[in-house]
Formats: sequence, C-alpha cells, structure tokens
Amino acid sequence: MEILFLGTGTSNGVPQLCCNCDVCSSTDTRDKRLRASALITIDGKNILIDCGPDFRQQMLTHQITSLSAILLTHEHYDHVAGLDDVRSYRAVDVFAEERVDHTLIKTMHYSFAANKYPGTPELKLHEIVENVPFEAAGVEVMPLRAMHAQLPILGFRIGNMAYITDFKTLPEATLSQLEGLDLLVMGTLRFKPHFSHLMVEEALTLINRLAPKQTYFTHMSHDMGLHELVEKKLPPDVRLAYDGLKIKL
Repeated sequence: MEILFLGTGTSNGVPQLCCNCDVCSSTDTRDKRLRASALITIDGKNILIDCGPDFRQQMLTHQITSLSAILLTHEHYDHVAGLDDVRSYRAVDVFAEERVDHTLIKTMHYSFAANKYPGTPELKLHEIVENVPFEAAGVEVMPLRAMHAQLPILGFRIGNMAYITDFKTLPEATLSQLEGLDLLVMGTLRFKPHFSHLMVEEALTLINRLAPKQTYFTHMSHDMGLHELVEKKLPPDVRLAYDGLKIKL
C-alpha cells in the first residue's frame, strides 16, 4: 500500500487569500497546502479519499491517469468540489453515506439526469454505512463514524492504515476500530481550540490512547505554524504531512 498526500490544507488552503503571515509567506514548499485529499494505491488500483476544489491541479501535478474508486468523508465543499473534473476518468465508483449521495444528486443534478448532457461525469454512487465493511476496487474498507461538531462524517480504515479528518470527537465504537494501526492520518487544524476540529493537544491525547506506530497530521490551517518549527515540538512518532508526501506500508 502507498499513500500519497495530494493536499494537506484546510478549507482555505495555505497560503490563505489576503494573508501575509509567516506561514502564508513561507518559501518552504511544505508550507504550501492544497485542500485535504489522499490517494491510496494497492495492487495498481488508485482509491481517492475526498475530491476537493484542487482535484484537477493535484491530478496534473502527480500525473494520475486512472481512478478506481472515490471515498467521501462528507459533503462539505472542500471535500467534494472537484467531482465535476472526474469526467476525465470516465465511470468512477463513489462511496459515501446516503445523506452525502442526496447532496451530490441535488448539486450535480446534471450528472444524474435521465437524459444526461454529453460529457458529464459518470459517477456511480454506492451507499455505505458506518461500521459495515465494503469493497472498493477489490479492497476492503471499514467506514468509521466521527463527529465534525454536530455533523456525522466518516473516516476509513484500510488494512493497518486509517484516515480520519474534519472531526472533533470519536465514539467508542470507532476508537476500538483504531487499535493496532501502523499509520494513523488525522485532521488536526491548529494549536488553538476550534469547535469542530481537533487542536494539537487533543490530537496528542488521542494518539496516546490509540498508540499507532506512526501518526501524520493533515487538514491544517496556516495557524498551525511553520512546518519546520512545529515538527520540532512533536513526539518522534508524530509528524506533519505535506503535499506530495508518499508513505509505503
């Protein structure tokens, strides 16, 4: 399994528009963050987690010419806005909760009409349910409940890797599913508290409980701070992900 971080930024991306803070002005490429997304490659199959507004740029940058499946954590725009560009990959299976499917059918009605306009994306929607495993491109995936403030969203466990972003709390059922991980990827917004995202202190507390071999933070805002300086403050088994990072398991 290989994990490619296509984007590691929050909904504003980094640099953030109209900001000249130290992070947004940084020349370190690790401080340039597109909207959060990851590509999981197993046996030549490419499985995309989330498809945000930077999807086209991400695919061009990494020369990704095939997609076998897309897993959607939730319906927020920074996680689904790139789905129109999936048209270039022909028919693609999309796995999401029923609520998210309904949102896509409403906002991308032209892709699901009885008489579709030629060239619209071919998205094959598959409804998934928390804690019920499913197969995406022949790969078993376990969808895990997480809470983004009051919005229920999904994280995903594939083998000994789990990816959960945009959450503040996890139910006990999910915590038990996150034991014995080689790699945990978790959304961690910044050091200051936030009502719907983890802050660093909360993330480290959770890591101490789950004890994965390695953790990478993603979905970070410019308020996280400079990559080079923040990594020095973290335990050796906790790192900041960055756009373009590849990890093999």
